[in-house]
Amino acid sequence: MLTEIRIDGLGVISTATAQFHEGLTVLTGETGAGKTMVVTSLHLLSGARADAGRVRLGANRAVVEGRFTLDDVNPGAREEAGQVLESAAAEPDDDGTVIAIRTVGSDGRSRAHLGGRGVPASVLADFTAPLLTVHGQNDQLRLQRPEQQLHALDQFADATVGSLLRDYTEQRSAWLAARTALLERTASSREMAAEAERLTQSLAEIDAVAPEPGEDERLVAEVRRLSDLDSLREAAATAHEALAGPVDNPGEGVGALDALGVARSRVDSAEDPALAALSPRLADAIAVVVDLTTELSGYLSDLPSDPGALESMLTRQAELKSLTRKYAPDIDGVIAWADEARTRLESLDVSEEALAALSAEVDAGADRVRSAAVKLSQARTDAAGALATAVSEELSGLAMGKARLEVAVRPIPAGDRDSAPLEIDGIELHAGPAGIDEVELRLAAHSGAQSLPLSKSASGGELSRVMLALEVVLAGAEHGATMVFDEVDAGVGGRAAVEIGRRLARLARTHQVIVVTHLAQVAAFADTHLVVNKSDDGAGAVNSGVRALTQDERVVELARMLAGLDDTETGRAHAWELLNIARAERMAAG
Repeated sequence: MLTEIRIDGLGVISTATAQFHEGLTVLTGETGAGKTMVVTSLHLLSGARADAGRVRLGANRAVVEGRFTLDDVNPGAREEAGQVLESAAAEPDDDGTVIAIRTVGSDGRSRAHLGGRGVPASVLADFTAPLLTVHGQNDQLRLQRPEQQLHALDQFADATVGSLLRDYTEQRSAWLAARTALLERTASSREMAAEAERLTQSLAEIDAVAPEPGEDERLVAEVRRLSDLDSLREAAATAHEALAGPVDNPGEGVGALDALGVARSRVDSAEDPALAALSPRLADAIAVVVDLTTELSGYLSDLPSDPGALESMLTRQAELKSLTRKYAPDIDGVIAWADEARTRLESLDVSEEALAALSAEVDAGADRVRSAAVKLSQARTDAAGALATAVSEELSGLAMGKARLEVAVRPIPAGDRDSAPLEIDGIELHAGPAGIDEVELRLAAHSGAQSLPLSKSASGGELSRVMLALEVVLAGAEHGATMVFDEVDAGVGGRAAVEIGRRLARLARTHQVIVVTHLAQVAAFADTHLVVNKSDDGAGAVNSGVRALTQDERVVELARMLAGLDDTETGRAHAWELLNIARAERMAAG
């Protein structure tokens, strides 16, 4: 629910603040006072496109700040709005309300904030979507669009249509994916076959070499080692001889091991304790030299003795380089490329068996979509009559007693080169994102009149009443959402205006309703009456503000709306009469 709005620098409004409450709130004021700017501000909070032309002349920017509470909305709307807050890392205020801000600069740049976080305008739209519905003066024209009429029927029959539509959407998505894959394979089978052949040859080349992970780096180290083989053998042999003595002529020299043995023997034979204390250290040295001698022997024995080993490694290195030149910078990359190529090759199966299997998958998917589409269409057809009856009854109460609304559900024929053709009962239909149906609202404006599409049969006032009747019917038992109407009573007067006020008051029993109106008959039904005042500073600058009216002030304002009779007793008496009638009807309705 919307609890407060603050507007700065928007149109004729310099600064204005308005408090909103439950029930029906009306905004009135003289023409040009800025009533529509309030609706414009709510459009901005709903993520509408920013228009720099709306920024007040001389101001750098326009700022709209709205405060929302989620306590009084239905659980579904609360959960949806809460998910948006969580994904945006936005936080409610200390009192649990959420602040949404939209800023429009005079240069056309726009910024949005939600719960203290900067967000794209689309996130602001996602947050307000379940909480706020704005019907501007041009919104009733959207009711003439087929997609809006389909949406109205689906909303009315959501209990049965909702799950069927979700199932249809899922089945259609899977079917179109398989159908697209089959069409691509069939249309580009030659190219895919050529690609498959290239991949097969490349994989055969890689498999023939059979590279191992990191093998190229290991070979570089081994080749470098073998290139220095003679010097490595000489160094290791010389070190071994220095430690263990000559291997071939043991008697010709003494190694470090022999010398350490002699030293230990002499120390052990001495009777001096200080000298004898060195014996353990000599033993440790002998142990170290023995270990070194053993390791050097192992190193010498491990050195390749095959003179062709280096040549074999160089040949292997050349084989690996032939792969890295073609497929990747290193062998690990070549192996990864081969894995991806095998996966791609599996998807490039253009054999008759593969095409037949994919075709069968498409046919099975079409059967599932066909079944889901038929069920969805039947549910819509069943609901169409109920919607038509309910709206017609509402129109009867809106001084259109002889008017009759019809809701026609028709299949959509498939067009040439249709992107989603689906045969049902021998007829090719278009399986669109929302089903195979198109919905048309038709209005017979009076008894005996031929029903015609809304765009051809309804005047501006009638279209306003049809839209209001739809909103009343679609409101159902859901609570809490805010509904805003900007001059829904355009082109209406007399008894019809009273009925519109009555319907808005009834709608306000389950929703927060905010109405911009120029009719006293409608304003009389309000729980809260706000007026937009226009003032001139004497220098040609016009400014508007918003304030709530007391009971006595309401009488004066209603009298003004009654053809400018605010300064006459007759006008005020008529205003009191309207207020009393509206109050009595609200009390009678409970």
